[in-house]
Amino acid sequence: MENRESNGKAYSRGKPAENIIIGRNAVIELLRSGAPVEKIYVSGRDGNIRTVFQLAKEKGITVIQSKTETLDRMAASTNHQGVIAVCGEKEYSSVDEILESARARGEMPLVVICDGIEDPHNLGAIIRSAECCGAHGVIIPERRSCGLTSTVSKASAGALAYMKIAKVVNIAQTVEKLKKEGMWTFAAEAGGTDYFDLDWHVPCALVMGGEDSGVSRLVKEKCDFTASIPMYGKVNSLNVSAAAAVLLSHAARMQKNAKP
Repeated sequence: MENRESNGKAYSRGKPAENIIIGRNAVIELLRSGAPVEKIYVSGRDGNIRTVFQLAKEKGITVIQSKTETLDRMAASTNHQGVIAVCGEKEYSSVDEILESARARGEMPLVVICDGIEDPHNLGAIIRSAECCGAHGVIIPERRSCGLTSTVSKASAGALAYMKIAKVVNIAQTVEKLKKEGMWTFAAEAGGTDYFDLDWHVPCALVMGGEDSGVSRLVKEKCDFTASIPMYGKVNSLNVSAAAAVLLSHAARMQKNAKP
């Protein structure tokens, strides 16, 4: 269903609205995931925008042909690639629902805990790595964390649509809860044990710390292990999302080689 448009005046010029998904791949994955979408704005019909039209038609979602300037206003000048979807707010899952999804799949739980990740690009990249590695969920705190914004969704390359996200009041208490559920918790920090020397053939919760502060002291103390990635160059640390990708890939591979 296609309409002509609308001027997008309801959208802020300062930053994108919380309920929009920006970018071609992110919108395509959103449509494929079956998540509710109210309408889609496009400018042009080139490349994989045709895929957007096809998927929207199959699902009966209105596509509004718009001027590029309209999408610029909606996206607050973020690179929208000519496609913006307006959707309902993503529903958060509970920690119990994340663990249940692992049980339903007959797999060891693999969970990422983001202890104060404030950069939406980093959070989106971590969600992308988590989904690619088959993780069952990502846990974020109510405070000291960015929300699930359009930037997070775009940085996740559509993975946000598939990943269960839980928002909790207290990360330290959540670590304790997971340990009582039989999970082993790994804080990603410098000065710990080389991650290759740790046993990942277990139900895992990987804790990634904030960009500047790292894993908070209390959370680190409650974790079973501190996992470190050895550095051989002149720069002494990886970006938090890059570090998450390394550790998740290793943990997933180790888990897949073990029976639940």
